Amino acid sequence: MTQSKRETERKYEPPPGGAAGLPDLTGVGPVASVTAGGPEELDAVYHDTADLRLARSLVTLRRRTGGPDAGWHLKLPLTGDSREEVWAPLSDDVPGSLRELTLSRTRGAGLRPVVRVRSSRTVRRLRDAEGRVLAELSLDEVRADAAVSGGGRAAWAELEVELADGVHAGLLDAIEKKLRKKGAVRAASPSKLARALRETGTAPEPAPAPGVVAGSAGAYVLAYVAEQAGRLVSLDPAARRDLPDAVHQMRVTCRRLRGCLRSYRSVLDRRATDPLRAELRWLAGELGVARDHEVLGERIGAALAGLPDELVLGPVAARLRVWEVSRGGEARSRVREALAAPRYLRLLDALDALAGQPPLRAKAAGKPTRTMARAVLKEYARLATRMDRASGRPSGRSRETGLHEARKAAKGLRYAAEVARPVLGEPVARLGGRAKAVQQLLGEHQDAVVAQETLRGLAVAAHAAGEQAFTWGLLHGLERAGAEARRRELAEVWRTASDPALRVPLDR
Repeated sequence: MTQSKRETERKYEPPPGGAAGLPDLTGVGPVASVTAGGPEELDAVYHDTADLRLARSLVTLRRRTGGPDAGWHLKLPLTGDSREEVWAPLSDDVPGSLRELTLSRTRGAGLRPVVRVRSSRTVRRLRDAEGRVLAELSLDEVRADAAVSGGGRAAWAELEVELADGVHAGLLDAIEKKLRKKGAVRAASPSKLARALRETGTAPEPAPAPGVVAGSAGAYVLAYVAEQAGRLVSLDPAARRDLPDAVHQMRVTCRRLRGCLRSYRSVLDRRATDPLRAELRWLAGELGVARDHEVLGERIGAALAGLPDELVLGPVAARLRVWEVSRGGEARSRVREALAAPRYLRLLDALDALAGQPPLRAKAAGKPTRTMARAVLKEYARLATRMDRASGRPSGRSRETGLHEARKAAKGLRYAAEVARPVLGEPVARLGGRAKAVQQLLGEHQDAVVAQETLRGLAVAAHAAGEQAFTWGLLHGLERAGAEARRRELAEVWRTASDPALRVPLDR
């Protein structure tokens, strides 16, 4: 059993005088009173791999006794001052559920104690006029001992301010203003673990930078690859728990990586990147089943809800629900199986290897402007060719396939422009924005096409069961009309996206 919550906090070096030097925070924002809590003795043993893979990615895993939330805590970085904390009950070994959530970072390497941190804590609770806790201010006297050979000991004092759930982050700024006036300053380390590792001599060594020329095309492309590969790893724990939008965002990240590796073959040798692209395609495909099913179910459900009652004949909602549950379970199982597969971990390792030993081609060392502009324009030419082919095909399955291929080309242009934006600026951003508009319209068309196929299947199943198929046929007709409307809109959207003026700044 695990539980999770969002944790928003800041750490400080205490002001001179320790607890006696702390300001009275009554009246700061909505703080109406400050109450003292009893002293707490906390004992935490932090676990990591032998080469500190969790610490390198700002993740902490600890077994802590003492305090109101004794247990195993896995803290995952979010944005700003926030982290997600996943809690599991006390046990002797790392719980399997938490091991699974660290897998994208550990890659299956063993977890072991690396440092023990004991804290003597005094707590002040900041409350509003109704007595609700807004934040906790904790003053810790910390002792750290390395749990690995060759490590030492360290001690320090630390001040921590943590917001309660649902409290606006602006309260942290107001509290900090008061603390600074008393001499408190932000702590240099983001966590107790980071400071303990550093001061006991067990901090992770920085990874050596690859031999890439700063400001070159290779540097920009590799920076994008590293960013997206890191995003893939960070999204993994949320996708494993089927949190909202996590699987979708993971799939989009796979597509961005694939697009970058294909568009910038002049920078990275395709003999190394093509196998990676194939594996990214496999992963995106496994993740896509769940997302596509979810989107399709929501689409059909919304259309059904929009029909007048007199046009809903038979147990339509019940049949749709059965379809959603049965297919949805299968799709989620595929996601779990993919993320548990050794093939997936090998893909993550291969992305790390690409960044560590990049297969650079000659153009990688040159100035990026021309190289990246050519890559973007090549993607535009690919999109234009597919649009011409699709428009020349007769209506029916052939044209639908052609438009789907054009949609994929629009994504390729959009992602190539995204990589190049730090170099080429606003001109390439405008072209990428127009490509996104084409992609989205073609995506709506494709969704309508897929919905028609699903609705036909539901109608056939309903008829075979002796149910009315009228409503399914009506929904099918609405989707068919929608697809045709999107196709008619495409001419104007493409005319705007294909304006030669968008490409002039790049084609120089």
